Amino acid sequence: MFPLLALTGCGSSSDENGGDDGPTPPATAQAAPKDKGPLCVGKAGADGVHVLRGGGFRLPGGGGVQYAGATADGTSRTATLSDGEKYEEGQKEQTVEPGQKLTVSGHVYTVRQICSYRVVLEPQDAQAKAALTAAPASLEAKGGEADAGLCFSTAPSVLAAASEGFPAKGDTLQLVNNGGVSTFPTGLSLTASVDATAQTARIGANCAAIPVAIYEDVRAGDTVEFGHVLFKVTELTDDAVRLTRTSG
Repeated sequence: MFPLLALTGCGSSSDENGGDDGPTPPATAQAAPKDKGPLCVGKAGADGVHVLRGGGFRLPGGGGVQYAGATADGTSRTATLSDGEKYEEGQKEQTVEPGQKLTVSGHVYTVRQICSYRVVLEPQDAQAKAALTAAPASLEAKGGEADAGLCFSTAPSVLAAASEGFPAKGDTLQLVNNGGVSTFPTGLSLTASVDATAQTARIGANCAAIPVAIYEDVRAGDTVEFGHVLFKVTELTDDAVRLTRTSG
């Protein structure tokens, strides 16, 4: 057992729509310019918690975990997980592999899958599973912290609502370059900026005033995920980032 010491307090933001996310994560929380692969190692379970690259996830018991960094050598992959649902200076980090167990706020999780774009954690006790899969009283997003029950849930009704808020499989989601915030029904908001010279983009996702993903230096062909839905970056232009939905 490899413990991950999680903070028991929850952070807050001065802008509930995600305008002020606190301290900027260090370079270790940013995607490497070129990933050697493999894309994923391990197998994700149906009830797994998806912690997205560069972002955090609030877990039962008041703690959280972030996917802060990754290494890949062409045959294997590891992830650096950091303490807390959002970045703060001095947080503890540990490197994990598929199959490894960790403890957050008294609950045990198994690392089931590590991908370039996510880490999947499977809760090992009934209390954590029940808390994560509990259906919220409403599927209507209200903004800010009020959306935590939608943003940090594996309830089938929440995942279905999130899925329905995106274009259908095979269709395109367009994020305007430096063009404001794209919002979705379960409280998720996305922003994008393109580096035309490098032909890379930064895609940020916020939910319940928490950065839930920060994909740095993504290129055409890269995979990203939002709300348990997969997309492939298909085009970067001076005007927009275009993503094609690849999962059902």
